[in-house]
Order: sequence, then C-alpha cells, then structure tokens
Amino acid sequence: MTALAVVFHSGYGHTAKAAEAVAAGAQQIDGVSVEVLAIDSEGNLPEGGWHLLAQADAIIFGSPTYMGGPSWQFKKFADASSKPWFSQEWKDKVFAGFTNSASMNGDKLGTLDYMFHLSQQHGGVWVGMGMLPSNTKAANRNDVNYIAGFSGLMTVSPSDASPDEAPLPGDLETARKFGERVANVTKRWSSV
Repeated sequence: MTALAVVFHSGYGHTAKAAEAVAAGAQQIDGVSVEVLAIDSEGNLPEGGWHLLAQADAIIFGSPTYMGGPSWQFKKFADASSKPWFSQEWKDKVFAGFTNSASMNGDKLGTLDYMFHLSQQHGGVWVGMGMLPSNTKAANRNDVNYIAGFSGLMTVSPSDASPDEAPLPGDLETARKFGERVANVTKRWSSV
C-alpha cells in the first residue's frame, strides 16, 4: 500500500475544502491510502501526526496564501520539521503543494515556492501539476486548471465567499486531478 499524507492549515475553511478534494483524488488510485492532517489554529499537528508523516511515501503540503506566503501556522509546522530534517526522515519522499487565496493571483507562487524549498531541504522529490492550463478564448472559470498553476495547485476563494461557495467546482476538480497525479507518481516512485 502506498501511503500519502495531506498536511495543511486552513484559516477559514476554504483551504480545507481544497485539501479534501486533493485527498479524494488520491484515494481514487488503487493501492493508495491517504491521511489528512489539519494543522490547528496554534500551528500544531493532531496527535500522532508526526508519526503518520514519517510513515508516508508522499507528503502534500497545503496552506492559504496570506501576504505573499503561507500562514504562520504552516510556518510553525515547517520550522518544527527540523527534527525529521536532522535525521533525514523525509529524504526521498514525494512532495507536492497547494494554496488558496482570495485573488486570482494573490502571490500564490510565493507560497508554493516556500513549500518547494521546504521539500528540498528535506531531500524530497517535488511533483507539479502536469496539466495544461485552460487558456483559450473558449475557456471559462470552471475549467480544469483555469488559474494555470504549474508548480502546484492554486485555488481561489473570493474574500466574501463562504467555504460552501468556494473554491469553485473547476478548482475542486483540478484539486482532485492533482491528487490523482501525486498518487500515481508516488506509486511509480515507490516501486523504483
């Protein structure tokens, strides 16, 4: 069985909705189990979270983008990962990342870059989107990868939208496909 862990912080519930879609996509792949670990409002993992991350073949990071980077709660988690870093516990794991913000751009790439660099500190292998953007004149907001993320999943939740309203269905379908991709890549990587 290939084990994936989705570890994320969500300030208002929108990033949690994206995390659920990523996990649902990964779970569609035979032979893959998925653990979803929410970082709490104080920046802590749930009981047993560090052990689950140690056992995972892949770790998918998630955070809202606040002021051009991840939330402080995600940064606290990242700083606390220095213990597995020191022992090279996460070396050669597959990593990926996703983020959500209110604006179409919102400097989401800054958050994904932070996650990428964190994965590289740990000696991991990064998986990007692997899908073309929806960027033709015929494209609409609910098409897959309309936001055109390449290094990781980007979703949008307008500032006045509840988690019931956003991210939009197209972003959530993109999240599911992203979860499938990370699961498939992890299965291939784990069999090497």
